[in-house]
Amino acid sequence: MVGRLDTGIDVLDRKLDGGLPPGCIVAYSADPASQSELLLYELTAARGTLYLTTERSDAAVDHAIDVSPSAVGSPTVRQVTSADPLEEATRLIRALPDGANLIIDTMDVLERTDTDEYIKFCNDLKSQMLETGSIAVLHCLKSESTPENRSRTIHMADAVFDLRTKITGAELESHLTIPKFRGGGQPTEAIKLELTEEVAIDTSRDIA
Repeated sequence: MVGRLDTGIDVLDRKLDGGLPPGCIVAYSADPASQSELLLYELTAARGTLYLTTERSDAAVDHAIDVSPSAVGSPTVRQVTSADPLEEATRLIRALPDGANLIIDTMDVLERTDTDEYIKFCNDLKSQMLETGSIAVLHCLKSESTPENRSRTIHMADAVFDLRTKITGAELESHLTIPKFRGGGQPTEAIKLELTEEVAIDTSRDIA
């Protein structure tokens, strides 16, 4: 579709009619024990990327990307460490160039801040994405202790990617669903993925 930005992941671009609209914010939810970061790393291959890490060190993220067997880019990795994570993240995001990717991994630290301040952060983030024609992917970990502002992240997001992993017999299966996509043309069925060396469609059986 004209005007969309490819993600750099062929299976997603095909399912999304060419990619994501500029200015789009994606909430990407996954279990902590899944290989969800692999998709984040592959996103960096499409264009310049600012990768904000709120829990792992920037050195740890740099190393994980460097040793990733899949195609990746050379993102700018910055760790958010201050006592005011929203202010620090906002300052870093303001330096985002036009037509870039923004990855926040993970959102949990930001979602545990004051609700009014978090809502302002979300609105500022959307304005910045629209102004620069960029794409933001917000990594939202699933847990028993869901951050208070997680529902606001999901509501604010233009698209929701939900990764689910389960063990079937002797196999580990990963399925990606897109229950929300304001850009239109969302896939109506789960996409069965192989999250091993790269993100790809599992063509063995049960292809969505």
